[in-house]
Amino acid sequence: MASVRQFPTIKSVRSFVIGGVGSGGDYHNVKGGHWLIDSPISTPCSRWEKYRASRTSWGINVLGSFFLEIEASDGTVGFATGFGGPPACWLVHQHFERFLIGADPRDTNHLFEQMYRASMFYGRKGLPVAVISVIDLALWDLLGKIRNEPVYKLIGGSTKDRIDFYCTGPDPPAAKAMGFWGAKVPLPYCPEEGHVGLKKNVEFLRKHRESVGPDFPLMVDCYMSLNVSYTIEIAKKCEDLDINWWEECLSPDDTDGFAQIKRAHPTLKFTTGEHEYSRYGFRKLIEGRNLDIIQPDVMWLGGMTELLKVAAMAAAYDIPVVPHASGPYSYHFVISQPNTPFQEYLANSPDGKSVLPVFGDLFIDEPIPTKGYLTAADLDKPGFGLTLNPVARAKLIPSTYLLTPPVPASLAPPPSAEAEVAAPAPGVTEESKEAEDGVVDGLVAKVQKLTTA
Repeated sequence: MASVRQFPTIKSVRSFVIGGVGSGGDYHNVKGGHWLIDSPISTPCSRWEKYRASRTSWGINVLGSFFLEIEASDGTVGFATGFGGPPACWLVHQHFERFLIGADPRDTNHLFEQMYRASMFYGRKGLPVAVISVIDLALWDLLGKIRNEPVYKLIGGSTKDRIDFYCTGPDPPAAKAMGFWGAKVPLPYCPEEGHVGLKKNVEFLRKHRESVGPDFPLMVDCYMSLNVSYTIEIAKKCEDLDINWWEECLSPDDTDGFAQIKRAHPTLKFTTGEHEYSRYGFRKLIEGRNLDIIQPDVMWLGGMTELLKVAAMAAAYDIPVVPHASGPYSYHFVISQPNTPFQEYLANSPDGKSVLPVFGDLFIDEPIPTKGYLTAADLDKPGFGLTLNPVARAKLIPSTYLLTPPVPASLAPPPSAEAEVAAPAPGVTEESKEAEDGVVDGLVAKVQKLTTA
């Protein structure tokens, strides 16, 4: 009987902070003036007036992006990006790497469980699980490259010929003109702005409805900033606007609140999930049947491995799964699952009026929707089908300089008398030593500037 071929194992893990802005998995790490950070958007921090003008004022972009490579014993490299910056790199190498080196990359369930359970005492949600997500995505990319297949073929194959997109951005008429089937806009004013703010919100949504006509689907993103009574009231005042759904009105932890607003408006659609984590968090959102769509982010909730579990759970309740943003990582998932009717495109252009890659210039071949859709053929490349841009490679700062910063010559201890008279190493001149010290000093300065910006 023939035996199965030996499969490559994980040989090394490398992480990088992505310097500058506009590249990688932190969507909000963009230049000033971008609609995502500097247009009026109601947030959990909008209750304080000083944090209303820009989302960067309260730190939405403080972590930045990072990039992860996982190399197999046969030399194949899988990679992924996400948010987390220097803290993410630290977690990768100081904690999670121990479970990866020498492991079989096909054991995605096993590796997820080890990393998730090992970080339960400080994780379960937020940054630790987001870091696990990027590791998991890099593993799936690696598997696809080793097997020479796209990820969607590894997780069930195609269930549809194309993916239809709606657009999240500031300009619904532009989304309509670009071919998207619907548009989602951020709600600008928060409950703490009182009756005047409520009236402005209704006028804002009415203006957008008039701009696209009665038949173009219009959705509203509330970004966890409302409360139960405010949600019930604004939904009532906007009934004539035919809002397709109200998104993330409450904290994802307020499952009782979602039940209350659904009882108040049983015929309206409510969605949430981009800021929920793991199958345990989604279980509470799904089992109450108070949500019409769940919207996990594959770069945050635990990666493709955990998203597949969440999707299976939602399918048992006939609840559609529409992932939050995440570019090609979401596209491979959506085209492979039966309960994923469409996908979000998060407008990455500063004015939201054109279609640009979700991850900026990090990759040279990121698929983007044309006329509001993508086909299976657009995803038919090994792994997630992405190629690192050589220009972006120059922005990658190896995390070794964060974990064990080299000591610049100006901070080194004075040499001993014995060292002073020792012969220099072969080929090392005073000039070359000074040049090396200059490179080290420059790298340290670069990392310090990046991590304190």
